Amino acid sequence: MSNHEQHEQSHSSVMRKTMSRRQFLSYTLGGAGAFMAGGVVLPMIRFAVDPILQKKTGGTFVKVAEESAITSEPKEFKYQIHQVDGWYESDPERSAWIARDQNGTIFALSPVCKHLGCTVNWNSQNDNQYFCPCHEAKYSIDGKNLRVAPAPLDEYEVEVRDGWVYLGPVKPNSRV
Repeated sequence: MSNHEQHEQSHSSVMRKTMSRRQFLSYTLGGAGAFMAGGVVLPMIRFAVDPILQKKTGGTFVKVAEESAITSEPKEFKYQIHQVDGWYESDPERSAWIARDQNGTIFALSPVCKHLGCTVNWNSQNDNQYFCPCHEAKYSIDGKNLRVAPAPLDEYEVEVRDGWVYLGPVKPNSRV
């Protein structure tokens, strides 16, 4: 075998892969299309996920009533909170039953019945109890469930500052 034949034989085993024009255009257009689709879809995903990624703030306290207006008889006080739900901001009106216990400590109960979520009223049947008109559930002055309801009324966190009563987030009733 001649030197020239050996040289030709060693180079013939290495074949170059070539890309056709059609493959080049397919890859180029596919990559450009994927880049453009990502540019459209990624902002939509960010918009949908952004509220989940934002840091949650602790419950804030809202000024509700003057401390001097609170007696041992529960009174309903209405107040507004600023609420952000995803992208929707609103200021819904809320209410709470606020009273003093035997020691003079101020407490506040949620007006939402634990049976089916109706609104309870104080002393509507002249028996010094909270009463839910939906299914006749009854609660004591401390929110203890007496009839029908499966759990006591929830309680608000309460702070008293500068002669005003502030209500915080709702928590399970710790009075009963």
